[in-house]
Amino acid sequence: MWIKICGITRTKDAIIASMCGADAVGFVFAESSRRVNPNVVREIVRNMPGGPVRVGVFVDEEIEKVKEIIGYCSLDFAQLHGDESPEYCDELGGLAIKAIRLDGHLTPDIINSYRCPVMIDARLDRGDLSSLDIKGFIEGLNEKRIIIAGGLNPENVAEVISKLRPFGVDVSSGVESSPGKKDPILVGDFIKRARIAEYEVMKSGT
Repeated sequence: MWIKICGITRTKDAIIASMCGADAVGFVFAESSRRVNPNVVREIVRNMPGGPVRVGVFVDEEIEKVKEIIGYCSLDFAQLHGDESPEYCDELGGLAIKAIRLDGHLTPDIINSYRCPVMIDARLDRGDLSSLDIKGFIEGLNEKRIIIAGGLNPENVAEVISKLRPFGVDVSSGVESSPGKKDPILVGDFIKRARIAEYEVMKSGT
């Protein structure tokens, strides 16, 4: 299970995520209450321990600017939340994660047109998981690394993993004390519950 803690704005939160066992941390470069500038991210990355991969979050940014920030901040991936095309993602040469919102217009064909890992923004905070046919949707996809995001928190992450069996999960506001400030207890609890759920899935063999 690939676990990402997104919306990191402080070095201590990156360190906490790493110590708790996160596989990735995310930095938002797009318009957001969690937006950070490249100089801050560069400093955070320099001071955090090795382990988690570093992901930059962008929205419809010029691709040369994305590449520039990736290099300057020593990032591993670019998470793309705008209208970026499959060709745009391909141009990043294996560094792209395409985020797509789950709505009535999204189809498996749209997701399958991307060759990179895809993050599905399921907006779980706006609806009961049982009312969303995400599992059936995911089963209609080609072999692809699917990451679930949108409204995750320590209370629902185990159910999401148990029902959807994604490659990864991504959380931001669900582990915060305020926007951009992570709560160490919530971060640790989220990761612990995700790992336990992952173990239960593996143990069941299904």
